[in-house]
Amino acid sequence: MKLVLDSNILFSLMNPNSTASFLFFSLNSKFIAPEFIKSEFEKHKKVCLLKSKLSLQEFKSRLKQIEESVRFINELEYKHFFKTAKKSISDEKDIDFLALALSTNSVIWSNDKHLKEQSLIPVLTTEELIKLSS
Repeated sequence: MKLVLDSNILFSLMNPNSTASFLFFSLNSKFIAPEFIKSEFEKHKKVCLLKSKLSLQEFKSRLKQIEESVRFINELEYKHFFKTAKKSISDEKDIDFLALALSTNSVIWSNDKHLKEQSLIPVLTTEELIKLSS
């Protein structure tokens, strides 16, 4: 299964003890995400360090591990789905995730309830993925 990871899922992976983190490293899936998220990690590094309780070196190592496991895709590869995505969801911050999922025929991994309001692409929560993987 191909999974588009939303920002919150990706940030939760920085905590090695999170449920999402355990699931991420145990699922036999292909993970993809919009490329812009890579810059978000640097922008929110202080918050990530605080919440994850990782040292700076551990943070860098963890980020490298995640980046090696996720294929980050430039918006040029999925921008032709922006219009469809924009019509289908209320939160503009999620347009990239839906457009990417549409262009790659993927499922979205997100705990955001409003993403489930659209009917174009399946959205699975962490809890639902745990049940599916059991």
